[in-house]
Amino acid sequence: MMTNSTMASSATSKSTSAGMVMLLQMLVHGSKRIIRNPLTAAGLFVVMLLLIVAMFAPWIATHNPLAQELSNSLQPPSSEHWFGTDEFGRDIFSRLVYGSRITLYIITLVTVIVGPIGLAIGTISGYFGGVIDTIFMRITDIFISFPGLVLALAFVAALGPGLEHAVIAIALTSWPPIARLARAETLQLRKADYIVAVQLQGASSTRIIFRHIVPMCLSSVIVRLTMNMAGIILTAAGLGFLGLGAQAPLPEWGAMISTGRSYMLEHWWLVAAPGAAIMLVSLAFNLLGDGLRDLLDPRN
Repeated sequence: MMTNSTMASSATSKSTSAGMVMLLQMLVHGSKRIIRNPLTAAGLFVVMLLLIVAMFAPWIATHNPLAQELSNSLQPPSSEHWFGTDEFGRDIFSRLVYGSRITLYIITLVTVIVGPIGLAIGTISGYFGGVIDTIFMRITDIFISFPGLVLALAFVAALGPGLEHAVIAIALTSWPPIARLARAETLQLRKADYIVAVQLQGASSTRIIFRHIVPMCLSSVIVRLTMNMAGIILTAAGLGFLGLGAQAPLPEWGAMISTGRSYMLEHWWLVAAPGAAIMLVSLAFNLLGDGLRDLLDPRN
C-alpha cells in the first residue's frame, strides 16, 4: 500500500519538471497554429528576418556604414544607394542593416536583465506575502507611477549618455510589469496541492520558489517579455533621438531620425527609412507576442 510520503515524493518529482515540459509541448504542438495565423506568422517572419540581417550584416550591407563621402551627400534612393544617403554621404541602407545589430543588442541585454529580476521579485513577493510583499509592491508601484520614457531619461541623465547606460536605464524601468505578473501567478500557485505536498516534505522556501513556482510562471513571463520588446525598441529609439542613447557615428535608428529631421522636408528618405524600420520591428514583436499569448493560454 502506498504511503503518504511515497505519494508526496511522487507528486514532487512530477511537479518539478511539469512547467518546463508543458511549455515545450505547447511550443512544439502549437507551431502549426502559429503558421495558420497570418498576423503571427508575419510577425515571426519579420523577427527572423531581423535576426538574419543582424547576423549577416557584413555580407548584406552594400557600403561601409561609417564611411563618409561628402560628394554623395543627400542623394535620393537609386540603384547604387537603395535608400539614399545622409548628409555625410553615408549609405542609409547599410546603416539600417548595421543598426539592426544595435537594436538586437539592446533587446537582448534588457530582456536578460529584466526577466530574472522581475520573475524573482514577483515570485518572492507573492509566495511570502506580508511585509515582504508590501515592501516589494510599493517599490514596484513607485516605478510604475512614472512613464517609462521619462524615468529612463532621468536615469540616463544621472548615468550619462551612452549605449550601455541606455540599456541600464531601460532595464530599470521595464521590470515592474514582469514582477506584477509573476506575483499574480504565484498567488494562485502557492496554495496548489503539489506545493502543499512539497511543503509537507520539508522543502525549503527557496527550493519551492525556484523549482516549482518559477517554471509554472515562465509561459506568462515569456509572452510579456516578447510584447515588452516593442516598448524597449521605442524607448531606445527615443533616447537615441534625444542624443542620450547610442552616440555618433553608431547607426542607431533613433539617432538616424534625429540627425535627419533637419532635412526631412526636402529629403524624406532620411527619416522614412529608419522610421519604417522601427515601426515594422515593433509591430512584429507585438504580433508575435499576441500569437504566443494565444498559444500558451491553458484554456486553448
